[in-house]
Amino acid sequence: MSSVSKVACFINGEERLEDNVFEKFNPATGEVAALVVESSQSLVDEAVMAARAALKGPWGKATLEHRVDALRRLAVLMQSRFSEIVAEEILDTGKPIAAVATNEINRAIANLNSFADIALSERIEPFRTEMANGASAINETVRTPVGVIGIVAPWNLPLLLLTFKVAPALACGNTIVVKPSEQTPRTAVLLAKLALEAGIPAGVINVVHGHGANAAGSFLTAHPGIDAISFTGETKTGEAIMRSASVGPRAVSMELGGKNPALIFSDCDFDAAVTGTVRSMFDNAGQVCLTTERLYVQRPIFDRFVEALAEKALALKPGDPMDPSTTMGPSISAEQQAKVLGFYERTARGGATVITGGGRFEMPAPFTNGYWVQPTIWTGLGDDAEICRNEVFGPCAHVAVFDDEDEVIERANNSEYGLAATIWTKDSDKASRVARQLENGTVWINCWRVRDERAAFGGFKKSGVGREGGSWSLNFYSHPKTICRLDG
Repeated sequence: MSSVSKVACFINGEERLEDNVFEKFNPATGEVAALVVESSQSLVDEAVMAARAALKGPWGKATLEHRVDALRRLAVLMQSRFSEIVAEEILDTGKPIAAVATNEINRAIANLNSFADIALSERIEPFRTEMANGASAINETVRTPVGVIGIVAPWNLPLLLLTFKVAPALACGNTIVVKPSEQTPRTAVLLAKLALEAGIPAGVINVVHGHGANAAGSFLTAHPGIDAISFTGETKTGEAIMRSASVGPRAVSMELGGKNPALIFSDCDFDAAVTGTVRSMFDNAGQVCLTTERLYVQRPIFDRFVEALAEKALALKPGDPMDPSTTMGPSISAEQQAKVLGFYERTARGGATVITGGGRFEMPAPFTNGYWVQPTIWTGLGDDAEICRNEVFGPCAHVAVFDDEDEVIERANNSEYGLAATIWTKDSDKASRVARQLENGTVWINCWRVRDERAAFGGFKKSGVGREGGSWSLNFYSHPKTICRLDG
């Protein structure tokens, strides 16, 4: 065990290594990949104090142009260290290099440049107010930092989703304490180190590690020195964070769970719908909040569509994450694997027809003990079945048949969640009509997971609180201040 590296916290520009650690496993092999510092309350206190001190220092006095330049320098530095970032992300997640290197890290870097552009391009027009005495006044609204932001980041898209929060927070002049998932600690620390190299002052980005309840997560979200909390993760954890945030109170932005539907009409482009739906079911081994877990396929194409999905699922290739031909990675942890396999077992016992999958992959060494699960498709259950109601966060979906438009809208909306939905049809009028009736924060038409950082992102119902992206992110990470002066 002595040869296993340690992952340190990063506070006020310095690594902090302490004796209290937990094991971090490589999802692809099941082997211990690192020992990660478990942050104590005192270490979290230090991180918050460092962030508050940095807020009063040069960063708090920096102009928007200075902050934006820093984001762009960080983006350039990340690009220069691209291979190192990719390797760290793969070691934590077990994801195939084809996904990490061609998509996720590029998008993480793009977040920095995009929010630099968004912040610089914003124009808030002043108002002229005519007064009773014939004079006039100018009311100007400016953005000021909220303060110290607590960011609790998820494990499924670690650096991509972290930069989606860090970039607007820094653009608005805040300082940050990040608690990455205990499953994916590496790239958060690397980001903080690179930020320091890019000229962002010590204390602006701090990283603490650990678990949630009665640990670093709750220490951070309950800390009185935290001014706002941004969280992406499961709904139950979000509810706990909201309770912590109510003491203060502090603003929260939360992107939570989903049970996302796809509505596949018989007039769709069949091949495009199959290809896009397979991606939306199995991308990142189903570990994406936007993953499709409920499919509704119109009756005339139902059997053919299910058969085509199964064929594509069987063609997915698990294996060495560093092999460019690998197209499917493992679950993130033994616990997540057990959770997914538990759904598989209960669903089969509940009378579902298993079209394909339903178990774990038997993998060769050195991946024998990794957290692999098969892509799985079911049919035959009613909408009230557990697998049609509860989020799995695994590579699976139930496929149901429908007959008409009003029926499928009602069934798709019959969920506690409302994060995302997908519609496949060649009829643009129908697509627009249905999209406006779906109770989801994002609706894709004939595509999936096409994102623009300027667009609003978030969920309805139990899928979230608030919106991120574009001006919505700027609104969360800043306080508007009105300055009124007499004109002339």
